Amino acid sequence: MSGVEESDDMMRCASCGIVAGVDDIKLMKCTACKLVRYCGVKCQKDHRPQHKQACKKRAAELRDEILFKQPESTHRGDCPICCLPLSIDPDKSTLMSCCCKLICDGCDCANVIREQEEKLDHTCPFCRHPTPKSEEEGNRNVMTRIEANDPYALRHMGRERWGEGDYDGAFEYWTKAAGLGNIDSHYQLSVMYREGLGVEKDKKREVYHLEVAAIGGHPDARNNLACFEWENSRHDRALQHWIVAAKLGDDVSMKMVKEGFQEGLVSKEDFAAALRAHHAVVDATKSPQRVAAEKSKFY
Repeated sequence: MSGVEESDDMMRCASCGIVAGVDDIKLMKCTACKLVRYCGVKCQKDHRPQHKQACKKRAAELRDEILFKQPESTHRGDCPICCLPLSIDPDKSTLMSCCCKLICDGCDCANVIREQEEKLDHTCPFCRHPTPKSEEEGNRNVMTRIEANDPYALRHMGRERWGEGDYDGAFEYWTKAAGLGNIDSHYQLSVMYREGLGVEKDKKREVYHLEVAAIGGHPDARNNLACFEWENSRHDRALQHWIVAAKLGDDVSMKMVKEGFQEGLVSKEDFAAALRAHHAVVDATKSPQRVAAEKSKFY
């Protein structure tokens, strides 16, 4: 079909054939596949049996385009102080209860050393709020951020509830955080649906939350999707997921890509590209301050 013919088809209702503009008719796209237009809901319903198969196929193609697009960064983002990418290792950053910012250990350690040298009271390295003197005070700070609908605070409290065995509470906090765009909360919800803790086991919802998290740059979610695809003998899709995660700096996924290359399932070019990207992403998270923090007695 030529480009002109495609344009003409998009200017007509796929069911009744009426042309856009006639009697001020405005056509609406099929929201799933974007391939056809309709003059109204009735025509869309009438055309559904004829269009269903092509629509489903194209919708899946569009979803895969989004799903397998390489994210610009991981879900953890950058440290708001040094502006370097945060490591995917959660032990190398700290959530400040006062402002709920994730601060890399390098910046936090540098702040502690500066305060000790200048004999200053310890404050948050980002917002300069005094450090809480007790766990209770820290929790109050987090609750203040929760009242402001801070997604990181909601995610943190979900983890707290999860650790206490309060799965209903964890589900409530993570659901709200996910609704506000917190990627890690989508991943945590996928775990709940997989394990059936606080909710009934639901594979469809598990995969949905894994896909949202993977699109948002969550390496663990991407790795879980890869394992799911591999178990279902969709090896090409599994390897695509592992390549994306490897390029985000995930060591486990890089190992799987290497094994795929050794078994002839991954091309030399794709393996080399993944390896270069993996090294580059990991190196980007390093700095003299972060190296010093790893060696410091404060960490």
